[in-house]
Amino acid sequence: MTNIILCGGSGTRLWPISRTLMPKQFVKLFNNESLFQLTVERNSKICDTQYIVSNVEQYFLALDQLEELNKTNNKYLLEPVGRNTAPAIALACLDLPYDEIVLVTPSDHLIKDEIEYAKVLDQAKELALEDNLVTFGITPQFAETGFGYIEAESIYPTPALASGASPFSGRDVKAFHEKPNKETAEQYVKAGNYYWNSGMFCFKAGVFLDELKTYSPKIYETSKTAYENAKNEGIVRITHEDMSNIPEDSIDYAVMEKSKKVKVIPSDINWSDVGSFDALFEELPKDKDNNTLNPNHISIDSKNNLIYGNERKIATVDIEDTIIVDTGDALLISKKGSSQKVKQVVAQIRKTTQLHNIHLTGHRPWGTYTVLTEQEGYKVKRIEVKPGKRLSLQKHYHRNEHWIVVSGTATVTVGSETRYVRPNESTYIKMGELHRLENEGKIPVILIEAQVGEYTGEDDIVRIDDDFKRNTNA
Repeated sequence: MTNIILCGGSGTRLWPISRTLMPKQFVKLFNNESLFQLTVERNSKICDTQYIVSNVEQYFLALDQLEELNKTNNKYLLEPVGRNTAPAIALACLDLPYDEIVLVTPSDHLIKDEIEYAKVLDQAKELALEDNLVTFGITPQFAETGFGYIEAESIYPTPALASGASPFSGRDVKAFHEKPNKETAEQYVKAGNYYWNSGMFCFKAGVFLDELKTYSPKIYETSKTAYENAKNEGIVRITHEDMSNIPEDSIDYAVMEKSKKVKVIPSDINWSDVGSFDALFEELPKDKDNNTLNPNHISIDSKNNLIYGNERKIATVDIEDTIIVDTGDALLISKKGSSQKVKQVVAQIRKTTQLHNIHLTGHRPWGTYTVLTEQEGYKVKRIEVKPGKRLSLQKHYHRNEHWIVVSGTATVTVGSETRYVRPNESTYIKMGELHRLENEGKIPVILIEAQVGEYTGEDDIVRIDDDFKRNTNA
């Protein structure tokens, strides 16, 4: 069985922790592990291979975090632009044998009852072997208005019981329902045959493609063309033009709401999509006053708060039922129960800044950089380059750069000259001059970069050659 892990999405509801270039699934929120890593660890106990579907930026984040887990038996498909879940799953399935059982999961969900989870996956696999499309319906714990719902045909007994099958066999799906209002959600929970739509699926790769071809033929045909035209050198890279030609649609709309082969398995697996700060609060450990544990938090008569931040001390006095998130470059303060409105904050931020896009520390395939200070006319960064990695051969139109090596030995190319730069040594790159930084050593190279110029944005990069085949300013 192959686990197709969908890594798309920017997690705007968890801003400022989650950014476009560091979405929530890769933030290490749980005992220094990310939701992505927890997903891989959980599913690798059952699946033989992880198939990662992501964009280029998330591919390198995934690669680094998989290396930390020592998980090397992985496949990758890179999308230059997102077209929702139906094309993403279709492209991955086109790269697999017809009868391969696939488990499709988001990368950013939390499942704490792994024993029950293993049971429902066993049931799903059996149903998938019979050419069903299986979805997992989460047994609702309350009337949630933020999820879609799956309506099953019946409660108990199911028709399967007459033949002696397990009462937990998959049930036929009567309908899929959009996110309801509060009153409707309460009716769903009371009825007993409605389940939260988890966004997880299990089926044969070929059966899914057959159903996609029947019910959404244009998505199928354009996905097939995109896959056939893709570069496949161990990593399937879809071209921007081909990906843009695929209609954008979710698997629910494209297939699941139309197919006659859909089964739902009721799943009581202690599941959360961690889709808001209120949801995150429920999952994090607490102190005696029900505040989330944080060594930087000084609490004076404060209770029931989510406190997140490791940049500086956070002191609260007589504060209750509040969300406080400090990431160094942004501060969020919200009442608990209102955190879904963070999306409105992000919409405002997009108009004027790049704070929705990246943290002070940016992750790159060669290492990281951290902005230490930035003012009009200059910017100072701390740059760390991993052993064996190098930045792209590049130039800038609007800035000069000074590099001072703090640790390790850097191999620096400026124009036609290449030389070693050691600790406490420096080099200077004039505006417009071709240059490259490489770490040929065994330890990280750490340096301070001072940029001086009229414009110091990250998009002032003209990339001439790049080991990582990136097309953007990263």
